[in-house]
Amino acid sequence: MKTIKITKMQGCGNDFVILDYDEFEKSGLSMSELAKKLCNRNFGIGADGMIIPDTNPDNETDIAWYFYNSDGTTAQMCGNGMRCFAKYVYDKKLVNKKCFSVKTLAGIIKPEILENGFVKVDMGIPKLQDEQIPFKGERKVNLKGKEFEITPVSMGNPHCIIFTKENPLELAKKYGPDMEVHPYFPEKTNTEFVKVISRNEIEMRVYERGCGITLACGTGACASVVACVLNNLTEQNVKVNLLGGSVNVEWRGTRGNTNANIFLIGPAEYSFTAEYML
Repeated sequence: MKTIKITKMQGCGNDFVILDYDEFEKSGLSMSELAKKLCNRNFGIGADGMIIPDTNPDNETDIAWYFYNSDGTTAQMCGNGMRCFAKYVYDKKLVNKKCFSVKTLAGIIKPEILENGFVKVDMGIPKLQDEQIPFKGERKVNLKGKEFEITPVSMGNPHCIIFTKENPLELAKKYGPDMEVHPYFPEKTNTEFVKVISRNEIEMRVYERGCGITLACGTGACASVVACVLNNLTEQNVKVNLLGGSVNVEWRGTRGNTNANIFLIGPAEYSFTAEYML
């Protein structure tokens, strides 16, 4: 029987199985197959995604990653996953500096290990043009007879932000599956239901593309704050309360100038390491 060494990590309850590339090779499975097996919460370890470092990227970055959702599909980016990945590769000395660059399907992302143990991630510039998200539709959508106003944003992966005064978790459970596969989003979408608490604090619940309801979503937190600023609902530095904890998001963009990088700051914690029998 084959065994592989794995590490379980989480950021605000958004959990990931991380393993080195040579351990993946020992499995004899494709990355998609391995992700589905490891992430299964009944027959595997259980996680929202699987991450594998690539220590031989091109000369543009210090390191790269392979990221897979629990259903075996790839994702362009994951903010909570990036924080866990950054801590993992720094602690294992796969990189030798606290601020480094990572090649992802969403482009080059730059995490920084902070002195308090949190990780700050430069998530790049949000994409708001319809063709970049991609988005093909109107700013209103009807789901199960209920009409919502939506704000589409890309953080390298597509997001649909919906503001509400209702219970955002109940809305995510009820309407998230339909929004994920809505024809307005040809590559499917993550859907965030957001309740504004104050000019500097929001509550966000998410139905993630390829995962379903999760305890946190870093790119979703960033996309939500972008939507808040664009709709003049909050300031540019916002605490985002998630099911599994809270993160801080900083964006210096405005409605008149959206060409500004966005930063995600939050925890990344180890759950356990183990040998997994395939």
